Amino acid sequence: MQGPFFSGQLLIAMPGISDPRFERALILVCAHDEQHAMGVAVNRPLEGLTLPDLLERLDIKPTVDLPPDLVLMGGPVERERGFVVHTADYGGEHTLPIGVDLALTATREVLEAMAGRGPAPRRSLLALGYAGWGEGQLENEIKENVWLTCEADEQLVFGGDHDHKWGGALAKIGVDPEKLSAFAGRA
Repeated sequence: MQGPFFSGQLLIAMPGISDPRFERALILVCAHDEQHAMGVAVNRPLEGLTLPDLLERLDIKPTVDLPPDLVLMGGPVERERGFVVHTADYGGEHTLPIGVDLALTATREVLEAMAGRGPAPRRSLLALGYAGWGEGQLENEIKENVWLTCEADEQLVFGGDHDHKWGGALAKIGVDPEKLSAFAGRA
């Protein structure tokens, strides 16, 4: 983490989170400053919707074989809008760097590149929607033990085992999910 902001970090939902949309969620913080924070859940697959399916719906014809990666539910805000989280080896005019090796692009050009119509990122995921926080909201939720944080890595962000990403993020910071309580306290 650089300074008081969490861009490039993963948020790990604590048990007992009051919003069921975020239960066991793992969210990559893509942007965070004094006024707002924005992130994309990386472990919420939309069953039955793959990247090739979505490209077909958008009339983007792949020129390469695409893996049947599931599209993810990035969050409850603007769920009809797509966001591509990818390695930083791809960059377009509207690409937002996220930390050292990750970036976010929300334009059709990145989808066309993924479909083989240009240089594509080495690894990527497509999510519909995002999670957003207003001024000071994310910082307060972290202080109230709603979220834990850890460094993002490619396996946690891009790995296909969505059921185990949450536990993997906890293990990365040395936390056993079986020993977590849904209740927070102060000492």
